[in-house]
This record gives sequence, structure tokens and C-alpha cells, in this order.
Amino acid sequence: MEFFWCPAFRTHGIFLARCGLSGIAHFNVCSFWQRMLKCLFSAGKEIFHAIVFNMLQQELIPHLFRTEFRKIAAVLCKTFGMEHIETAEDIAGAAFLAALETWSYKGIPENPVAWLYTVAKNKAKNHLNRDKLFAAKIAKDMAQGAAVTEVTEIDLSEQNINDSQLQMLFAVCHPSIPAEAQVGLALRILCGFGIEEIAVAFLTNKETINKRLYRAKEKLRQEKVVIEFPGEGVIGERLSSVLTTLYLLFSEGYYSESNDLVLREELCREAMRLTLLLLQNDLTNLPDVNALYALMCFHASRFTARKNEQGEIVLYNDQNESLWNYDLIARGAYHLHLASHGSQLTKYHLEAGIAYWHTIKADTKEKWENILQLYNRLLQVAYSPVAALNRTYALSKARNKETAIEEAEKLKLTGNHFYFVLLGELHSGRDRETAKKYFEQALMLAKTKTDKQTIAAKIALL
Repeated sequence: MEFFWCPAFRTHGIFLARCGLSGIAHFNVCSFWQRMLKCLFSAGKEIFHAIVFNMLQQELIPHLFRTEFRKIAAVLCKTFGMEHIETAEDIAGAAFLAALETWSYKGIPENPVAWLYTVAKNKAKNHLNRDKLFAAKIAKDMAQGAAVTEVTEIDLSEQNINDSQLQMLFAVCHPSIPAEAQVGLALRILCGFGIEEIAVAFLTNKETINKRLYRAKEKLRQEKVVIEFPGEGVIGERLSSVLTTLYLLFSEGYYSESNDLVLREELCREAMRLTLLLLQNDLTNLPDVNALYALMCFHASRFTARKNEQGEIVLYNDQNESLWNYDLIARGAYHLHLASHGSQLTKYHLEAGIAYWHTIKADTKEKWENILQLYNRLLQVAYSPVAALNRTYALSKARNKETAIEEAEKLKLTGNHFYFVLLGELHSGRDRETAKKYFEQALMLAKTKTDKQTIAAKIALL
């Protein structure tokens, strides 16, 4: 039986759009790039074809957009303030449009990232100096209240980029907005996802996402949220919201009840990247952050083994250990050790402990007894139906199936297909017809293609 994280939100699947020219295959774009490509196509098919072919060949600009847009946008958001997030995003996007227009004729510069940063800084300065009305608003909203001429130096140093992204993470994870909106804003501003990509992620349309993000931004403005590190007195409370958002982001990449993809590594990697930002800052390098990062490392260590060549899920018992990433396992163990300092015990500590024992493939009583005790404590700290089901499976391994069946029937989670999968597992090898009945009930409740395939395979093996 696979041990799943409890998913909560529908998040990103890679957006693929066909460019519409013969000989051109698929091109990874977001809605921003779609608009630019359309503009270039209207300027002339030959020019468009040459540029797209060049980008398809190198995939440089899309890669830079994914890695650098979020950095530039975070710094500009911090500079301009929460009132002007859209303007910051527009200026960051304009730097990439300039790259697309310039590099196709003059060639790629020696240092593309430095080129983008220089153009972004110049565009920000020009915007501030050219638009007097805008400049007046910016000057009023600046945290230091400084004159425009004093703030036009945009700092895109590595340190300020990291600080800005971290401060922006706290801002978008403000408790005044719903958790779903927090994830959406994090994907947009801190992960560089386009609106259309986020819409695909949440299984909705662009209009809904635009409205959701607009309402969230308006709420942050009304609350006068400042893009800065929280004070010492509230950093613990605010950090809790941030960790919840990162946990949800990773869990949706690891498993989704609403998406047919087995695994979306890009979501998990983004969650890990942002968590690592927290660890790299002394104010947020705390035990619960280390515990969450350890949990992510343990799960990420099995990514390659978790799906086969056809993209189908491979359950834990069937995974090839040689495909596990033991460097990530070692990193997870290191951070789990760091998480043990102090007296705090969170659900991240307990789930990381459970995940650690799953990096040991041997099916021993010691292993399952430890997992069972960790689940017992987890249910006291943070109860969830999935944790209760997984605890019952661990009970069957540490004790026996009869005891586990009694405990499982007490849960009465009849609306959850995993409940019937568990009962099917517990009756397998004891009562074929009963096991089949439960698996068939699970099959009727399952939502994703992956889950249905897994359950059908279990029925076939009876």
C-alpha cells in the first residue's frame, strides 16, 4: 500500500501549446509567452519561424523566464510595495520581451542573466522617472518615505534577491487571505507560473484565477501588509502559515486527488527551493523548517522509482531501491537531526520520521512498530483521515490483520476510496470475495486515472 500525503489543492501541470507552424513541435510557454509569440508572428512569419526555431533549439529564454522572472519580480515588488505588484510584474516581463526582440537580431549576450537584470533595472528607473503620477504614488508608499531619486537604484544582488523572495513569501502567506489564494500567489510571484498555468493547476479557468489573485492582492493592500520580515514577536505564527503553504504545494505535486499525473516534480522542487530559502536565513532556520525540508527530501528521494517508463505509478513495495536517491536520503537525515534540537514537536517532525523509516525497505517488525508509534503521536498532534488510514495499515504490519480490521471498521470513512482500498488490502489473503467487494467499492469512488489503474490491478491479482 502506498503512503500518501493528504492533498488539498489542485496545482500546476506543465502547459504545452502548439505554435501553429509546420515543422514546429511543442513549446513550453505560459500565457505571457503566448502573447509575445502572437505579436512576433504578426510581424512576419519568417522572422517568427527563425526566432521560435532558435528558442526551440536552445530553450534558453523559457528557462531564464522560469528562473529569473520570479527574482526580478520579487525585488521590484519589495521596492515598489504591495500596492504596485502588477507594475513590478509588468516591468519584469518587459525585460524578457526586450530579450526576445534583441537577442534574435544581435545574438545572445555573454551573460544573459546580467543583461536581463540591467534591462529590468533601467526599465524600472525609466518608469519611475517618466511617469510623475506613478512616481508620486511610489514615493508615498515607500517604506522609508524617501524621494524617488533616492530609490531608483534597484538592487539585484544575490543577497537582496534572496531576502526579497523570502520577505515576499511571508507577505503572500499572510493569514488574512485563504490558503488556496496563498498557494496561487506563491506560484505566480515566487515560482514564475503564468495565469494559464495556475488555472490548469487548480483545474479552473483564467478568469477565476485572475479574480482570486485580484481579491487576494486587494486584501493584502487593505491590511497594509508590508513586504518585510515579521517581527520577533509574531514570526512563529507567520512562519506557521508559510510552512502550511509549502507543505500543500509539495503534497499536491507528490499526489493529487484531482489530477491524473502520477507526480509533478516541478511543484515539489519549487516547494523545496522555497523551504531551503527559509533554512538559509538565521531568523527562519528553525527546527520545524528543518523537519519539513527533511520530509520533502525523503519523499523526493523516491521520485525516479515512483513511476515506470509509461508514467504509471509504482507502489512502495514494488519500487526498485537502486533508483532511490541516497544523497537526498542523507540530506533528509541531516536535517531531521537538526530538527530534533529544542522541545518543539510538530506534524512535520512526525511525518519526517515516518518517511525516514520508509527509506529502509526491509519489512521488519521494528520498522513497522516505529511507524505505528509515530502515527499514534501524529493523530494526537494533527489528526487527518489519511493519517488514520495509514496508521491502521501500520498496525496490520506491526501486529496482525485481524486487529487492524477491527480498528479500520471503527473509522467509517465510507466516502474515502482509500478506506475501501485499506479494507481490501487487509482482507487479501484471508477472504478473496470480501477483498474484491471492497476494492470494487474503492474503484467506484476513485477520481483519478492513476488510482483507478492501481485498484484495478489489485483486483486482477486476487
